[in-house]
Amino acid sequence: MTDIRPSTPIAARRSDAATAALVECNGRTVVEFDIRGGKHVGAIGPPEGRTLASAIRRATEVGAPVFGTIASSGADVTQGVASLHAWGEVARAMANASGVVPIILLVVGPCVSGPALLLGLADIVVMTEDSFAYVTGPDTVRSFTGIDVDSRSLGGATLHATRSGVAAAVVTDEEEGREVVAAILDYLPSHHLSDPPRWPTDDPIDRPCTRAATAVPARSSAAYDVRVVVEDVLDADSFLELRPRHAANLVTGLGRLGGRTVGIVANQPHQRAGTIDIEASEKAARFVQWCDCFNIALVTFVDTPGFEPGRDLEWRGMIRHGAELVYAYAAATVPRLCLVLRKAYGGAYIVMDSKGLGNDWCGAWPTAEIAVMGAPGAVGILHGRHLRDIEDPDARIQEQAALEHEYEDQFANPYVAAEWGFVDDVIPASETRQVLATALDRLSTKRETTPRRRHGNTPL
Repeated sequence: MTDIRPSTPIAARRSDAATAALVECNGRTVVEFDIRGGKHVGAIGPPEGRTLASAIRRATEVGAPVFGTIASSGADVTQGVASLHAWGEVARAMANASGVVPIILLVVGPCVSGPALLLGLADIVVMTEDSFAYVTGPDTVRSFTGIDVDSRSLGGATLHATRSGVAAAVVTDEEEGREVVAAILDYLPSHHLSDPPRWPTDDPIDRPCTRAATAVPARSSAAYDVRVVVEDVLDADSFLELRPRHAANLVTGLGRLGGRTVGIVANQPHQRAGTIDIEASEKAARFVQWCDCFNIALVTFVDTPGFEPGRDLEWRGMIRHGAELVYAYAAATVPRLCLVLRKAYGGAYIVMDSKGLGNDWCGAWPTAEIAVMGAPGAVGILHGRHLRDIEDPDARIQEQAALEHEYEDQFANPYVAAEWGFVDDVIPASETRQVLATALDRLSTKRETTPRRRHGNTPL
């Protein structure tokens, strides 16, 4: 954290392991707590639990983000069952603060047992390279499964950055971690009733997106890095990717467009051809929901051939997890812009904030392909028998190519989608930045009324 002024303590002297205070960071108030050290390596007992819970409740009262630094050996065994209730009290405070104020945690050592579940309640988790987190330790894993693991291989920072998705970023040390946290906070409002800060920019809104226009290959099966497109469209040097190594077939991050904070969701053709699997669905759904909590407009870049096929994916619940992304987009009330770069096929196209899910503006590049499926697959279904009846292989290939071309002209181009009202405008790739920034500016006053209810039943 940078530019920190003198602090105002919260629940001072309750514990040697836990401290909390109201601090000023980069010109605004942040509630910061720290749990580490003490007699039992940051173990959470009743005093520590009360300190942390009091800090989080105070954050919701004053409308300030929560930033916590954690190095905890878990519940304090010396305090008995009261320690379990202590971290439970912290969990309840975090659940009540969720969606009210941003919650960011920095793990700088162990974070194990029940208290590790607090990481799952936070909006953003940053971990140092030498930190680790798990619910059940190596000894228990070894006795139950016979598999020999250590703390790092069970719950190290690298694992949480790649496989579990718990860590949004991994840093070398605490100092770098605090800088990353400060950078993330610069994109966010202090609470849910405020808009994100708008920053001045020297990057012209009407700057041509030359790099973006040339980054996407004409051949629909060719790979490319969608981050080149994203970075060229956004204000210069403003893109901050979150969870880059987890579910890398889908990109999420924060950026600015004309000085306004936006949340970016983009298919990544460079990984797994940009297909959507369970991890990508969960990653995007959580991010979309978070942006909606804190009034961050969403910009979605679409280039996907569909959901990734596979028996294991279906058995693991592709239906439920895919529905998480559908639910998150459909429920979001912030301004939502969608741009189809190239492929937009089938159900995967719909879940990427299509017009049917209620986006506020949808555009497409002239070379975009919007259809139920790609031309080869569609022709195989529609004309498979006819093609099989052609004995001459060369004639069969020519006929198939002609049918695919006919399908693309009739069904798989953005102009057909525009005629149906599913695309608002087909735009030159070079004008993407100007068109999106203008649309965002005009939609910035959007207010959407939602039904009065306790809460929806999201497909967790």
